[in-house]
Parts: sequence; structure tokens; C-alpha cells
Amino acid sequence: MRRNITIRMESWPAIIPFRISNHVWDDFPCVVCEIEQGGLLGRGEALGVYYLDETTDSMAAELEAIIPELETGADQQRLLELLPPGGARMAADAALWDLETQITGRSAWSKAGVGEEPIETVFTIGLEDTPEAMAAKAAAAADISLFKVKLGADRPVERITAIREARPDARMVVDINQGWTFDELQQHAPALQALGVSMIEQPLPRGGDSDLEGYEPPLPLCGDESCLHLGELEDAARRYQMINIKLDKTGGLTHGLELAHAAREKGLRLMVGCMGGTSLAMAPHHVIAQLCDFVDIDGPLLIKEDRPGGLHYDKGIVTLPERPFWGQPGR
Repeated sequence: MRRNITIRMESWPAIIPFRISNHVWDDFPCVVCEIEQGGLLGRGEALGVYYLDETTDSMAAELEAIIPELETGADQQRLLELLPPGGARMAADAALWDLETQITGRSAWSKAGVGEEPIETVFTIGLEDTPEAMAAKAAAAADISLFKVKLGADRPVERITAIREARPDARMVVDINQGWTFDELQQHAPALQALGVSMIEQPLPRGGDSDLEGYEPPLPLCGDESCLHLGELEDAARRYQMINIKLDKTGGLTHGLELAHAAREKGLRLMVGCMGGTSLAMAPHHVIAQLCDFVDIDGPLLIKEDRPGGLHYDKGIVTLPERPFWGQPGR
């Protein structure tokens, strides 16, 4: 049966500008892929990988180039051959998973061999001008108990100290987004451990983290930008104790699951993260989250309005919606 394919670009305004060490988002642009077959509609959303210069235009062009293949029945495995890892493949892969769940009546969670349990996501505190401003954000999120704090080279220990004083009860991980040198990591890591930080994500630049081989950190290091897909796992496993799987990087849930299982075989812990976005982008991340030690799928909490009928967020706990969703019948 021939399919109908729709590719469109959207933008979802942020509640407030979201800032990390090397980028600021006022909104979250995305590409949406829709695959209709026999009256059933599968949808996928992706934001792409900004530090690889992916844009909605570039992702849409990649998707439009494979429309003939999608129209005539390309599946997730064929998609791995048609497109490289990245946002375009993520959007199409998610749409194919969504469509398949409707055709088969089997949920994506069941197909992936995982549970459908509620998960706890971090709430991200973006990088602000002062430690006090970041502490105020943590204090205002009184119903959240797990934070992911964005840091750079400017007063990282002072920022975490301020947050810890404001929220002595909170659990924290920190994300440097490639913003430190190896000397800065060695200097700051012991202090962050003493402040109760659970792990440090991507302290050094992608391609500049070979110094981590042989380094024994006082708390786990998580590779994000340094591990995009399965082809980069070998190097990452020598340098990190954990990897952050983002499906915009892997090019979708299909390859993301392969990466997750391979990383577990190497003894690595897992985190799932996102590039932002609505619940449509978070759906496949919720599937792979069932395999992870840390979860960062708070994208809908950073935008002014989520898609109707999306995931349910309550005090950091993410549950499936009441309506049917990715083959799950709803609560």
C-alpha cells in the first residue's frame, strides 16, 4: 500500500531564553515527518544536532530526498541505509515506529523489549549570569528533586554551592557542554563531588578529550557530544563511565537501542537526553529511558506550550498520557 509523506518545519517558543555554555535558544525549531498509510498516521519530530550545523532546512531537504523510498515502504532498517545519523533520520524513524504501532497494535515499548513504567526526568537549570540567579531557579522548582545544571568556566563551583544552599535536599548532575579544559576538570571535580553532584556530563570538547584516558575521576563522567552513535562507542568507552544517548544524534530509536545495548555490554552506565522539543520528540526517548540510569526528557517543560495529548509531567515524573500513544492504549 502506497504511503503519503508530509514534511514540515515548526518552531516552539521557549518560556525564557535557554542558555548553555556555547549556545542560547529563544525557541526550539524542529522538523516533523508524517507518514500516512491506510488512514493511519505516524509522526516523528526532531530538532537535529546544532553543533553539527543541522538546521530545519537541512533536515527537511534530507527527508524530501527519500520521500520516494518512504512512499513505497521503506522500514526502519532500510532507513539506516538511506540516511546518516542525525535529526532527519530521527524524525522519519520515529514516524515509522509510530505508524507500526498502529498497524500492529503492539506498543513501541513492547517491541523494544522494555517496560512502560513512569520515569523521573531531570529538570534543567540553564546557565545564568550569576550563581544567585541559578539558585533562585532551583528554589522556585520546589516540587522537583533532580536537577541538571548547566555550567561553564565561569564560577562553576560557586554556582553549585549556591544551588546546594538553596536546595540541600536536591540531587544534581552537571553538564559542561564541552566548556572546560582538562586542568579545569581536575580542579573542579573534587569540589563538585563534595557538594553532592552525581556525575559530570561532557566536560571537555568533542575531539579534545583524549586526556581522559587513564584519568580516574572522583565522580563519573558522561560522554554526550563525544559519542554520537555506535561508531564512536569504542573511544567513548575508554574515556567515560557513562554515555548520553540522544536520538537526534543516533538518528532515531532503532539505532539508539543498538547503542544502548552495546554500551551496557561494555559496562557503561546510560543516560538518555534530548535536544529539546515537544512530547512528540520525547516519545521515543521515553522508550529508551526504560534502560537508563539518568533521564533528561524535560523538553516540554522548557517551551510555552506542548502538543495536545502529550506526555504527563508531574513533579519530575513522566507518565504516558490518557489517550492512546505510540501503541500504548492510554491510562
